[in-house]
Amino acid sequence: MKRRDFIQNTALSSALLGLGGLTPISSAETLSPLGNFKSATTKHLTILHTNDVHSYIDPFPPTHPKNPNMGGVARRAALIEMIKKENPNVLLLDAGDIFQGTPYFNYYGGELEFKLMSMMKYDLSAIGNHDFDNGIEGLYKQLPNATFEFVSANYDFSNTIMNGHVKPYKILHKDGIKVGVFGLGVELDGLVDKKNYKETVYNDPVGISQDMARILKQEEKCDLVICLSHIGYQYKGEPDKICDVKLASLTKDIDLIIGGHTHTFLDKPTVLKNADGKDVLVNQVGCYGINLGRIDFYFDSDATKLTSGRSIVV
Repeated sequence: MKRRDFIQNTALSSALLGLGGLTPISSAETLSPLGNFKSATTKHLTILHTNDVHSYIDPFPPTHPKNPNMGGVARRAALIEMIKKENPNVLLLDAGDIFQGTPYFNYYGGELEFKLMSMMKYDLSAIGNHDFDNGIEGLYKQLPNATFEFVSANYDFSNTIMNGHVKPYKILHKDGIKVGVFGLGVELDGLVDKKNYKETVYNDPVGISQDMARILKQEEKCDLVICLSHIGYQYKGEPDKICDVKLASLTKDIDLIIGGHTHTFLDKPTVLKNADGKDVLVNQVGCYGINLGRIDFYFDSDATKLTSGRSIVV
């Protein structure tokens, strides 16, 4: 068997067959006490999410000094399937930087990552800066291997090969719950070689986010608005740099920001106040597929919603 076929078949088989016997190792406390909130009319939506997986398909080896035996696509797939058995109303999202970090990317150029995510039934992904590492043509080339869609509201791909292949937002429906998800990307200038992203135009995340949130919440009447962000959680020593924490405080109508880029490990979502003084959740689960984020929303017939959130070690 050729080396390429052997590696690809082994990785795919691991994801399909190595799915048993896994339980969450740790979790954080709930964000809000649910108490007696659940009733016959309560609808339960589970958001699962990853970020900055960076082509880490295999688990870390037992001898790794920081992450022994952690991560791996097979374990994540098993955990996702276990959660879907608990609650069929699940959305699976990724906040970007799918590519770059292991020889799998160097050898397959992202093909394997997209195929495995498709097998796990991801719904949507943002676009990270490292997803341009094989150039915008390399990203475009791998799109047929993805059954999920990409969202980015502040990258204008009009004059590129990606035009028409990335939506600013997507509306998803689960058990009568209407969920609007829009994407954000980090500024590429100075971070990515211009020849890799070509004529992609970066637009201000704050203004774009406010427009997206207004459309989704007020015009489309979404029950839940999610920002799938790859702009970073927060930057020490750079108070003026836009990040998820600042974005939460400067906007309104966003319920949840799922972030990436800064490889920030949070045990549970941060609860912040938006421009209207209402709660907005911000979460990020580190990098390399070590953690799977889980946030549960409970909706009652009077439109009340409560949440619980945790980071699950894979």
